[in-house]
Amino acid sequence: MREFTSHQHEFGQFLFPLKGSLEIQTNRQAIDLNSDYCFYIPPQLVHNYRSMDRNEFLILDIPTQYLPENTSHMYLRMDQQWTSIRYLLLEEANNQENISALVNLTRYVTNKLHIAEPPSIEYIHKHYKEPIRLETLAKIEHFHPVYYSSWFKKKTGKSPKVYISELRLKEAKHLLTSTAWSMSEISEELRFENSFSFTRWFVKCEGLSPQKYRMLHNG
Repeated sequence: MREFTSHQHEFGQFLFPLKGSLEIQTNRQAIDLNSDYCFYIPPQLVHNYRSMDRNEFLILDIPTQYLPENTSHMYLRMDQQWTSIRYLLLEEANNQENISALVNLTRYVTNKLHIAEPPSIEYIHKHYKEPIRLETLAKIEHFHPVYYSSWFKKKTGKSPKVYISELRLKEAKHLLTSTAWSMSEISEELRFENSFSFTRWFVKCEGLSPQKYRMLHNG
């Protein structure tokens, strides 16, 4: 069994898997990186890595002058955009004559890094109407649940509970003002036990009942 190798570097680094996988450990994460995801490692972050199979990676080293301040490690799903970026990087890496294009592409990657949503936040936006456990979100990012909460608050300025509640409240307001659905139908859509629990939650959030909110905003 291969031992982990440990190091850190003065620059940021993006790992794009092409074939095989790589085990990576930081002080907060342990992931098995494969071609479905990419991983960003900020400067000065000590990380351990090892490979248990034959692999091939595209590695993009990013000088600190291109990076936003205080970037944190990010585990990102290889969606269509990131897959396209990986393709372009491969193309430019093979074209040594056009260095400026690679520089511009590197700048684009760092800008996207600044606005990219981690997988657990994507998950919340798809499933906020359903019960979501903190452990589920932490597992998606390969974090310990206790650390995940502080990481999430640093990322969004809110706790996971507040973030999810605000998404549900936004959808509740939309349904109240754009549909003629009953309180029972809205509460069912937002996965509340019944209309009473929905009304009680809405009053706690807004300071008035959903019926009154609808009346005020529908004129």
